[in-house]
Amino acid sequence: MSINLTKGQKIDLTKGNAGIDQLLVGLGWDPVQAKRTGFGALFGGSTPQIDCDASVIMIGENGKIQSKADVIYFGNLSHTSQSVRHMGDNLTGAGVGDDEQIFIKLSNIPSYVNKLIFVVNIYDCKNRKQDFGMIQNAFIRIEDMNTRKELLKFNLTDNYSGFTALLTGEVYRYNGEWKFAALGEGTVDVSLEALTRRYM
Repeated sequence: MSINLTKGQKIDLTKGNAGIDQLLVGLGWDPVQAKRTGFGALFGGSTPQIDCDASVIMIGENGKIQSKADVIYFGNLSHTSQSVRHMGDNLTGAGVGDDEQIFIKLSNIPSYVNKLIFVVNIYDCKNRKQDFGMIQNAFIRIEDMNTRKELLKFNLTDNYSGFTALLTGEVYRYNGEWKFAALGEGTVDVSLEALTRRYM
């Protein structure tokens, strides 16, 4: 049975789940449907679609990124260790279920990596004047790939107006086990590059 988490909660992933190794991390969101008025309503004018990008930042014990290869995103879909694999970019967030998916193989994660931070940012948010106040129903969930059982789900219910990036959650090592922490932290970073500078 899936556990619904709230902001700040932590949960064991491997302790008590013997043999668990391959995880599917699903991230989802929906654009808020804005009402069009005036000429936009008459002639179909609209703002550009919101393109959210999910990424994984792999962090060492010192709290820093060890290599550019440790940032997994639409431009670097797979880690060299084959421990993290991104399934590609969704440009609109349309439809139900996961918008982007990331596969994790815990046993392949390099020993120097202590934490995986799952982030979402809005592509070209500055030029398009977009922020997460225009997004609703954002979530992160984790599924056991072997049993197809959903282990947890964290719905990000805060008001993120004015924020252009989200730290959704993190998978981290603790006493030889893997845990998950629900973050739900908004930031004003305008790109993935800006986000990664936090960990350099």
